[in-house]
Amino acid sequence: MKAGVLGIGAALPEQIVTNFDLAKHLDTSDEWIMKRTGIRERRLLNGSRTLADLASEACTAALVDAGRDAADVDRVIVCSLTPDRLMPGMAPAVAEKIGCDLAGAVDMNAACAGFLYALDDAAALVESGRAKLVVVCGAEALSRITDHADRGTAILFADGAGAVVVGPGELDRGISSFELRSDGGHSDLLYVDNDERVLRMEGRDVYRHAVTRMCEATRAALVRAEIGIDDVDVFVAHQANARIIEAVARELGVPDEKVIMNIELVANTSSASIPLALCQAELDGQLKPGDTVAMATFGAGFAWGAGVMSWKERVGATA
Repeated sequence: MKAGVLGIGAALPEQIVTNFDLAKHLDTSDEWIMKRTGIRERRLLNGSRTLADLASEACTAALVDAGRDAADVDRVIVCSLTPDRLMPGMAPAVAEKIGCDLAGAVDMNAACAGFLYALDDAAALVESGRAKLVVVCGAEALSRITDHADRGTAILFADGAGAVVVGPGELDRGISSFELRSDGGHSDLLYVDNDERVLRMEGRDVYRHAVTRMCEATRAALVRAEIGIDDVDVFVAHQANARIIEAVARELGVPDEKVIMNIELVANTSSASIPLALCQAELDGQLKPGDTVAMATFGAGFAWGAGVMSWKERVGATA
């Protein structure tokens, strides 16, 4: 019995902030931002909804897409570095909102790498028999920790939520084992401290590490899955910066038509970025059931990783 992704959902705030909006109070322009990041606009929570509301919307959509009932969920994992409160965790609130309040629910913080770490945990829970149906959600309100006066970071970050439902089946591949790594020696290059409570980043150093580490992890994940890059139908990297994604894909030898990018319209949503990109790719017809998907991510910590899965593989899926 293997674990596989059965459904996906996404949710974005209503408020749209364009590059032209940012140029009204920052020394920047649409052309400058697009050239360096590939971002044209981003979504921000404006106080009308909580992040738990946004996460719940994504989780509910994923359950509907999977054709599963909330009562069948026995574990909820929410990845976030920007929860509504420091304590309690956001996962129990999300579980209650989606109708599975008696399920085990826990928060995870691996920064931008959170979704892959949580997806690997969910697969392990299902394959070990410790859980039958797991909802994994990446939800972020990065606007809460952004220095909106800092041109280098204010243009990058946004809010959003994406979720998947993970369950068991007699699957050919399902969710393969992931390659997950960390290196705490570089934590001062990307962090939010308890006093200032805003994100600080050494952009050039982070860029260099991100490209190197995501390439290394992806190659290792492909070896573990016993496939080559040519066997991959879709490549989804953490949507941090279009230039990073392009550099990783180029070094790995992934053709442009297989690279998924939605950063132009949603910016960097940290742990929500990969599920949001997967959801958009499916809506756009770039991702189909049975496709082999390679994923790579990199975040503060440093924490990074990569993995391979078969998308919505239905053969022998169990109820």
